[in-house]
Amino acid sequence: MPELLPFLTMGFYFGGTLLFLLYLWHRSDVIAKISLVATGLGFFSHTSALIMALVSTGHIPIMTFKDAMSFFAWGLVLVFLVVGLKRGLAVLGAFILPLAFLSLVSATLAPQSSGTLAPVFQTVWVHVTLSILGTIGFAVAFVAGLMYVMQERLLKSKQFNVLSFKLPPLDFLDSLNQRSILFGFPLLTLGILTGAVSAQLTIGSYLSWNSEQIWALITWFFYFAVLMGRVTAGWRAKKAAYLTIVGFAGVILTFVGILIKSPQPMSPL
Repeated sequence: MPELLPFLTMGFYFGGTLLFLLYLWHRSDVIAKISLVATGLGFFSHTSALIMALVSTGHIPIMTFKDAMSFFAWGLVLVFLVVGLKRGLAVLGAFILPLAFLSLVSATLAPQSSGTLAPVFQTVWVHVTLSILGTIGFAVAFVAGLMYVMQERLLKSKQFNVLSFKLPPLDFLDSLNQRSILFGFPLLTLGILTGAVSAQLTIGSYLSWNSEQIWALITWFFYFAVLMGRVTAGWRAKKAAYLTIVGFAGVILTFVGILIKSPQPMSPL
């Protein structure tokens, strides 16, 4: 049964994704309710799988690319359920759930490392957890930025269709974008710092300058520039939205760098 939970979760997320995308173009709220039920069932089975992995291994299941992507998908769905249900914005599911589904697919297809973690890696979970949580913040900022651009273009062209009425107001999307970056940036910063300290303790060097470390640092500097631009230079919401969309490419490239090194346990930083 535990072996079936990831596939059951993926099935629910896939069904929820299709229904949410269908909801974008139809006025029926029934579709949204069914989508939420499918997402909730998928989240329940996903949480059950993570808990079982935690019990069986004795540590948070995040130390391989496969586990990290699964945890990343779980975190995205959690954010959607909290924000979407609290604000009554089912439309967020049409953007967040596909991203979570694709992350879970990549986790399912990625090779799984065998055996237990080497002692030098057993304290790196703090670094990995912080980095993933920061990445979740950037992913939500990406989604908010994408929705902002879409809504801004619809309003500018005066295309008042079903989609324009379902997308949240621009001020809400701008606020969600900024808050998500403010959430993700400190966590990524702490993730990088704890990774550097772990690397120094385990391999005697703060940096080894591999691909994922380089892209993680590039991503950090990019989002730092975005934050400074908004705070000090007064960058407009539209500009910030475009920049967060571009910045998420750095996050994806970091994941690609980690995937290339899979199935080894994720190294510090």
